[in-house]
Amino acid sequence: MTVRAGRFLALCCAAAICAASSSVAASPADLPAPAGTPLLTVDGAIARSNDAGRAVFDLDMLQELPARSFRTSTVWTEGVREFTGVPLKALLERLGVDGPVSVSATAINDYAVEIPADAIGDQAPIIAYHIDGATFSRREKGPLWVVFPYDAEERYRTEVTYGQSIWQLDRLTVRP
Repeated sequence: MTVRAGRFLALCCAAAICAASSSVAASPADLPAPAGTPLLTVDGAIARSNDAGRAVFDLDMLQELPARSFRTSTVWTEGVREFTGVPLKALLERLGVDGPVSVSATAINDYAVEIPADAIGDQAPIIAYHIDGATFSRREKGPLWVVFPYDAEERYRTEVTYGQSIWQLDRLTVRP
């Protein structure tokens, strides 16, 4: 092999390595790894992940997503409280979920509920991470709670909706 052919081969190999590494590099749509304590893991029919096919979120990551706040009373708390969190639909969109899906929501103690596609709207439910502007502990039903604006509409004041309002949430499984 001539020196010129050797250089050409080396350049071709270098170009191939650069092309391969750029296709593997993180794109803006990819999820970063959580820097803080993981609070929520999402698996199932998702297109974006950051941990072996799952998406793991810490509080900062959840707070970077579109947020919604509303004031409502609940059957579990006293008075009207302000809940802030990410709409479940916005979280699903961030994970590349396309089309109607149902979600199995599971709490820290393995209690689980199904949230059907027709219960997931643009504005509700939210995965609340703040009550009255502050994070809340497991003792206070936290750190994450699926909440609907119960006072806003009659349809949110049903046993079915109350049953979907899982607190101490830590896992979601998305099903087509």
